[in-house]
Amino acid sequence: MPHKRNPVLSENISGLARLVRSYALAALEDVALWHERDISHSSVERVIAPDATIVLDFMLGRFTSLMDKLVVYPERMLANLNMTHGVIFSQMVLLALVEKGATREDAYAIVQKNAMKSWNENLEFRELLAADAAVKKYLTPKDLDKIFNVNNFLKNINFIYKRVFKS
Repeated sequence: MPHKRNPVLSENISGLARLVRSYALAALEDVALWHERDISHSSVERVIAPDATIVLDFMLGRFTSLMDKLVVYPERMLANLNMTHGVIFSQMVLLALVEKGATREDAYAIVQKNAMKSWNENLEFRELLAADAAVKKYLTPKDLDKIFNVNNFLKNINFIYKRVFKS
């Protein structure tokens, strides 16, 4: 597909990941034989140890190349998120309703009813919630403003990067 960028590299990495995961199964099956006077496990270990490290090294090289050339379009990402009509915030709405006193079952029913209407009728989820008497009982317009903020999904990003890239 010529309209895509880097599909060969990412598809190759994805396929090789399945191979590496398969080595884990072979290694786990060997554990049962460690206490036996049986060397059938050693033949598996002689193959998977070097093969897995070579494949992982190759994958990391491919991944580094992929990331070096990665092009990100934040505007397009936001447009894709907006295609959900705000339904991506449904879990946060459910949790906020429960936090404000609704039962989990009632909150689920309220959110699901509005989410399905949003999907089926291409309506904005937030607007449906704002007009719903059951929601108004628990959440104010200011509460909805806080919930319907895409930055909620990014609030721990710095923590995650610090944790991943500890020096």
